[in-house]
Amino acid sequence: MSAEFADCPGGHPPRALPLLTVSCAVLLNGENQVLVTDRPAGKDMAGLWEFPGGKVEPLESPEAALVRELEEELGIETTTACLSPCGFASHAYETVNLVLLAFAIRRWRGTPVPREGQRMQWVPVNGLFRLDMPPADRPLLGQIASIL
Repeated sequence: MSAEFADCPGGHPPRALPLLTVSCAVLLNGENQVLVTDRPAGKDMAGLWEFPGGKVEPLESPEAALVRELEEELGIETTTACLSPCGFASHAYETVNLVLLAFAIRRWRGTPVPREGQRMQWVPVNGLFRLDMPPADRPLLGQIASIL
């Protein structure tokens, strides 16, 4: 290892684990607030706030997965044309390497209503930094704040 990189934070590279790709929405209302939902009881990391979205299924694009997940979780409709990539993060959990792809969305049809027992709230962009969030979501905050 080169001496110039010896002081880089982060430790060793992640272990060889299965890769899980997740798409998430940075839904923005007219007041530049972002919608977050909490992880319901019974799920890993229950009670932590996160961006709505979910797993990308085999043979599904990240954009199509997010359109599907938003309809399932919040009852809103959007199209892949309304999604704008705004960040990504990677985190090694105990059993999986998670890649989180974030898309900003300003246009959708319907009113978001939690359909899976989760709570939701609209938060100003700077307020996101005060929320208790999963480790994979936290690196997205600076990326989101820098472009909004």
